[in-house]
Amino acid sequence: MENLETPINKGIKLEEGWKKELEKEFIQPYFQELRNFLVSERASYTIYPKGSQIFRAFDTTPFDRVKVVLIGQDPYHGAGQAEGLSFSVAPGIKPPPSLVNIYKELKEDIGFTIPNHGHLVSWAEQGVMMLNSVLTVRANQPASHRNKGWEIFTDQAIKQASVNKEHLVFLLWGKYAQDKEILIDRSKHLVLKAPHPSPYSAASGFFGCKHFSKTNAYLKEHGIEPINWQLPL
Repeated sequence: MENLETPINKGIKLEEGWKKELEKEFIQPYFQELRNFLVSERASYTIYPKGSQIFRAFDTTPFDRVKVVLIGQDPYHGAGQAEGLSFSVAPGIKPPPSLVNIYKELKEDIGFTIPNHGHLVSWAEQGVMMLNSVLTVRANQPASHRNKGWEIFTDQAIKQASVNKEHLVFLLWGKYAQDKEILIDRSKHLVLKAPHPSPYSAASGFFGCKHFSKTNAYLKEHGIEPINWQLPL
């Protein structure tokens, strides 16, 4: 969707595995309406992330390499923050409060050394699908692109991963993410739930959830290479 003026089937580049799973979505009426909405938005407002990063979660974590699905809400709405991966911020941007709390839990859970950045791309490259439910946002207006069609698209991505893969770990933090549990086949995947890592809720159960060690234990149990959660310092 780099160039929103091009026909929808030409203007979207998607990793081939995900493209195969989701190509029918691009011709659905809701997606045409979403495309038109985004063209209109870009004509009047600043939209995050930039066009080349809207589908970054899919492109950085190919379908055949997905091991973990970490579901967020919508992109960061501050200047320079969003980079197309849930919870991750671009290099040089101070880690937001929720990510700071994720780092605290990692430290307690697995002895993680806290870096001075919030760039989580190394997780995505290892198979952590860092998927926001809504893939765009208007600058400085959180939730401004909800209920425009993105949720239908990303719900379908979750469904396809659940149906066509085995032994994934789904990390559902907070009620918004936990509402996606109905899309997941728990008979063949692990679902881990906890409060959101936001400062408003982390102390009520996110801290101490040990989701990172539990994720790796499950992957190892099923003969899958675990995630190296340690980020470059």
